[in-house]
This record gives sequence, structure tokens and C-alpha cells, in this order.
Amino acid sequence: MSESNAPSHRLRTRLVHSGHDVETSRGFVNVPAVRGSTVLYPNAAALKSHDQRFTYGTHGTPTTEALASAWSELAGAAGTALVPSGLAAIAMALQTALKAGDHLLMTDSAYFPARRFAEQVLKPFGVETTYYDPALGAGVAALMRDNTRAILTEAPGSQSLEMQDIPAIAEAAHARGVCVIMDNTWATPLFFPPHARGVDLAIEAGTKYLSGHSDLLLGLISANAQWWPRLKAFVDLYGVPPGPEDCFLALRGLRTMELRLKEAERQALALARWLETRPEVKRVIHPALPHHPGHEIWKRDFGGASGLFSVVLHPVPEAAVEAMLDGLELFGLGYSWGGYESLVIPFDCSTYRTATNWAPGGPALRLQVGLEDIEDLKADLAQGFARLRQAAG
Repeated sequence: MSESNAPSHRLRTRLVHSGHDVETSRGFVNVPAVRGSTVLYPNAAALKSHDQRFTYGTHGTPTTEALASAWSELAGAAGTALVPSGLAAIAMALQTALKAGDHLLMTDSAYFPARRFAEQVLKPFGVETTYYDPALGAGVAALMRDNTRAILTEAPGSQSLEMQDIPAIAEAAHARGVCVIMDNTWATPLFFPPHARGVDLAIEAGTKYLSGHSDLLLGLISANAQWWPRLKAFVDLYGVPPGPEDCFLALRGLRTMELRLKEAERQALALARWLETRPEVKRVIHPALPHHPGHEIWKRDFGGASGLFSVVLHPVPEAAVEAMLDGLELFGLGYSWGGYESLVIPFDCSTYRTATNWAPGGPALRLQVGLEDIEDLKADLAQGFARLRQAAG
């Protein structure tokens, strides 16, 4: 670690300088996108021993090494593996911790594709999954069996944004030798230091806030010292590295990540408070608001909130919600988030929840608040609400 990268520096300074090695970057401020598969060795002895910094493209390049090093420092991890997408990161983390005959606990509020992976991939390979109420906290210990090997958490939950007591879950899990895996994409390590809170394998969809510009696909899995050797060995066996251009763009996004996250937090909270005043809105679901059921956990464990939250509308016909959404000018209709642009999607968790009951009492919308002027975003939604009222009669 270079002197400029020393842990004594504050977060913003570390974000600017982490992962930068003058030798690797050959003096360039940003490490170039290195494209390559074959790496040449100086002699037969080195070829036989693989004793050199880079050995083959799937095992790392100067670009991927710089990104993984920077992320490990940011997350407080022993090491970080890079994969082509956030879902790939979930899949790799789960497979690192599980084998045939094992039992997995998964929060009922998890990202839906994670549930699908458990049912369509892990189950046929002999791994059974039990879904749990995200509010259980340490009570999740009651669901553990002799063959429970991993627990997948996500805080706050996907779409419905339930909080979880991660330190309590981790304490209960580690008492039984269970691996704690967390999808930390909403908060990122800037707002939630996963390994300091007891997480063994932390997942990040770099597609979201690390990118910041909706133009790359990337997944990161950071690991503590206990789990890093096993994770690295497993990911090396798969041989599925992300593209060099995506890693280059992610490194560039890292440098401004705190500035964008702080602004996303400010914008989203302002919009959430405005939405609480709207007659069309039944409830705003945002962990940083005092009325959120998990607010005290958020206040204790998190250093901030990102730009993603949800709202529940008073009951109206589906056609009225569609009329609202179809005419929006600034809020795009798209499933990702974390970029500079605002997005919205309708959602309904009731079709797949098994341990909890999703019955919000009206249509639900998830909002990703971007960097547009907040007054313009309010005006766009206000016009949408006017269309909703007209369509609802």
C-alpha cells in the first residue's frame, strides 16, 4: 500500500487514491484498460512455477487488480473477486459456501433472481433453502439446522426495503459456523462496512453506484480473511472475469462515488418527504425516515442512505398507475438503479414471498432518484399524479 493510500487518510482521499500503483499504471492517473488473455513468461522455470504477478487473463490484469485492491480497502476485506454482474456475484458467493446436502437460509426480502437461482440451480444440486422473515434478527438461529452452512441477507430488502439486524444475525450464525453472505448494493461499503459488522462474503452490484452512469455490468464479492482463500479458489475455477472496459469504467466511477452517493441521499430524502405530503401516497418506505420499522437499526449501523426507496399509493386501478407512469418525462421505466438518472418501476412482492405477507394496501412503486433538479422531479411526479387521478375517475 502506498503512502497516499494509507488507512489514516479519510474516505474521500482514499477513494481518489486507492488501487493506484505507479508501476502498474505506468504513470497514468487512471489505470488503463488492459485487454489480454496470454501472458508471456521470461523462462521455462517461471512458466512451470507460475511465479509472476500476472499469469493468464482470467486470473487478473493490471486493471482488475487495481479495482479489486481499491474495493478491498474500501470494504475492509482481505480480498475481492470480480465477476461480470451482480447476479453472478450472488451465485458465486452462494456456491463458494455451499455443497450438495447443505441447507441455506435466505431472507424473504431478497432480490428475486437470487431466489430463482436457489430454486432452479441450487435445489437440483441438492441444496435446500428456507426463507425467513427479515425482522427475525438473532431469532434466525431457531431456523438453523445441523447442515445449515450459509445465510443470505440483504439490508434493506429488495424493493420493500425491510431492515435487518446484521450484527445480531452474524453473531447467531457464527456461533454455529454458518457463513454470512450479504447483498450490500443499496448502502455500498461507504454507508455500511459489511465485514466490520460480521459479514463473511459481501456482494456488490458494481452495475449500480460504483458505475454511477448506467453503462456497465459488474459484480464484486469481498471476503474476510477466513473466507478469502476459498472464494478466490472457487472464482478462479470458474474463469469468468468481467470485461476490461467495465473494470476501467468502474475504477473511474469509484473516484466520485461518495460525492454521488451523498447527493443521491440528499435528493431522495427531499423527494421522500415531499411524497409524504401527497394525498395520493399511502406510505413512503425509506429506512432513514423515523416511521420506518427498521429506522433504529439503520441509524445504529448505517452511515447514510442511498437514492433508492419505495412508496405505496392509495388503492387505484392498474390503468391509473399506468397512466401516471406512461407520461413521466424525467423518471424512466427501468429495472436498474444507481445511475445519474431517475427511474421508477411498479412492483408486487406478494407473488413470491413465502415467510412473510406482502399486503401494502395499494399499488407500490420503487423510485431511483438521480441527479436532476429536485424541483423538476417533483413537477414530473405531480403531473403524473394528476394523470393518475384523472384515470381513476
